[in-house]
Amino acid sequence: MTQPLNAEVANARSFLFVPGNRPERFEKALRSGADAVVLDLEDAVPLGAKRGARDAIGQAWPALRLLGIPLIVRINPVDQALGQDDLRWIGWLEGLAAVMVPKVESAEGLAVVRTGLPAVPILPLIESVGGHAALDAIAGAPGVLRLVVGHIDFMVDSGIQCGDDQSELAPLRFAVAMSTRIHKLAAAIDGVTAEVDDEERLRIDTRRALRYGFGAKLCIHPRQISAVHECLAPSVADLAWARRVVEADAAAKGAAVQLDGRMVDLPVVRQARRTLARADR
Repeated sequence: MTQPLNAEVANARSFLFVPGNRPERFEKALRSGADAVVLDLEDAVPLGAKRGARDAIGQAWPALRLLGIPLIVRINPVDQALGQDDLRWIGWLEGLAAVMVPKVESAEGLAVVRTGLPAVPILPLIESVGGHAALDAIAGAPGVLRLVVGHIDFMVDSGIQCGDDQSELAPLRFAVAMSTRIHKLAAAIDGVTAEVDDEERLRIDTRRALRYGFGAKLCIHPRQISAVHECLAPSVADLAWARRVVEADAAAKGAAVQLDGRMVDLPVVRQARRTLARADR
């Protein structure tokens, strides 16, 4: 049975950006293996090409929908005229899976999106100091499905200069993870890895996202998809352990039990079930 669009976006592991003014790349993006494709009207599109990008997306939309991949549009900031124009235009796109909103700094900004697109899930990008400060309100805003970290813009706005491990951004990722849990959102989406030819860097970045409880990553090239999916999946050893934990719990009928010398109680069982759920994705 086909999942509802909300469920597909909630469970997606990879979100591949494609510039809205490059229609020759649209179908390739949808055939890349990405769980969802983000047709971009913001950073990837020059100012003079914004209107043409909307036209290109609108023209290609019916054919793209037939490929069965969730289609998301990243609009321009809603406090700008371009973003308001995007909102008026985007309502004509039948079957829009979600709208990605950049530079979000308040729940009030998202209310404008919710009014214009009342049935469309919202993916707010947290990519400024203001967004971090308003994180709880943003996460609790009606229509928000998942939070998205835009760490590169956040570094620019905050003045933070990161080392290779991006440890300086640990508070941001932790806060996003906590707000996600508090408001019972689908697992957060981490930012891009800009080094498209460095697979090891991509793997390090994706594994870090997983350690923070994130469930997906933004991608900027089709060849990033398979590594992201692989890193977000449980290892063979983790999967085998999770199955044994669930089996031991069933045999013990909910009582605490030892497995390989380790105490297995309810929190361990819950973690095992989450591991199995990751494998199902």
